Amino acid sequence: MGMTMSQKILAYHAGLNSVKAGQLIEAKLDLVMANDITGPVAIKEFKKAGGGKITDKSDVALIMDHFAPNKDIKSAQQCKLCREFAAEQNMEYFYDVGEMGIEHALVPEKGLVGAGDLVIGADSHTCTYGALGAFSTGVGSTDMAAGMLSGKAWFKVPSAIKFVLTGKPAKNVSGKDLILHIIGMIGVDGALYKSMEFYGDGIKHLSMDDRFTVCNMAIEAGAKNGIFPVDGAALEYMNGRFKRSPKIFMADDDAEYDEEYVIDLAKLKPTVAFPHLPENTKTPEEWGDIKIDQVVIGSCTNGRISDLRAAAEVLKGKKVAKGVRTIIIPATNDIYMQAVKEGLVEIFINAGAIVSTPTCGPCLGGHMGILAEGERCVSTTNRNFVGRMGHVTSEVYLASPHVAAASAIKGKLSAEG
Repeated sequence: MGMTMSQKILAYHAGLNSVKAGQLIEAKLDLVMANDITGPVAIKEFKKAGGGKITDKSDVALIMDHFAPNKDIKSAQQCKLCREFAAEQNMEYFYDVGEMGIEHALVPEKGLVGAGDLVIGADSHTCTYGALGAFSTGVGSTDMAAGMLSGKAWFKVPSAIKFVLTGKPAKNVSGKDLILHIIGMIGVDGALYKSMEFYGDGIKHLSMDDRFTVCNMAIEAGAKNGIFPVDGAALEYMNGRFKRSPKIFMADDDAEYDEEYVIDLAKLKPTVAFPHLPENTKTPEEWGDIKIDQVVIGSCTNGRISDLRAAAEVLKGKKVAKGVRTIIIPATNDIYMQAVKEGLVEIFINAGAIVSTPTCGPCLGGHMGILAEGERCVSTTNRNFVGRMGHVTSEVYLASPHVAAASAIKGKLSAEG
């Protein structure tokens, strides 16, 4: 029996000719990554286990993004611990205020990950990097510490689900609508500990930013990872950026999949996940009249330049509805600068929005947009669990940048501004 893309990457890094679903393997890692929440725990475990110097500093990245700039004393202490460790280790890839960005946008942008890589990160949305043909997955802080100590990790080889994409999406339908459609279709545990592998002619109509978004939310279907084949668009993204040579792994013709779904991108509609699960998806005819208090456009899911362009296209020359707080968060400093150069920041401010430094901030109820009792937010983030962005009675509606911007103008959930 042949292997899937994910299985081939795992076999290569384990030094094996082949692997099969359910097999336990030890594999060499290309990158181990953590942030200001998960990093301190990993560092303490690293030291508790007798860790001295990290063997290869180019294999480890620490990114201060969740509560940075620090919002309180506790978050300041967390970052201080990471800063001191990075200085002790003379770390090559340490990103703090002034250099940092939201980790899952920054890591690909800096060329720390690429095709054929095996990456673990102490953050569940590490699966983002599958857009570049890498096997990347989230782990706990203890596994992160083990990765720093040994440069290796244990894996149970996942089985896979095949998604064949056909057709071309309509204008204003994006990768966010696609992944929300899929999660609504299979459920939040529909791909539990499986690889979500994407194929088909429709992929050429998805930008790299779309693909990052799709892989980012694979975990919201319970998946171990999401992954796309490496094509010209992926190679172009990595060219001059990726610090290693791409290794391209293609699935065998006789690879085995647990399920197969065919999705016609042309039939997709703007899709929103209603509270309080990403699987609770609805299209415009089902939305009803949902008045809102806040809009957030950003995050590791939708804070890239194409996301900001989509929002600016809607907001240009218009004003956000009175009483709707609209917060725009570019995912990295480079994206922020590009938005300035293109005049997007001016469009946002003229529309009555604010623009924040790169941060995860409101996505996890950290800062820069906490919700009060009963408030509703349309957000381009990836989770809408109870209390995710603040008070337990608040509500989060997950949407694309286009829908989020349109909703900001209307003052209610809307696909048209």
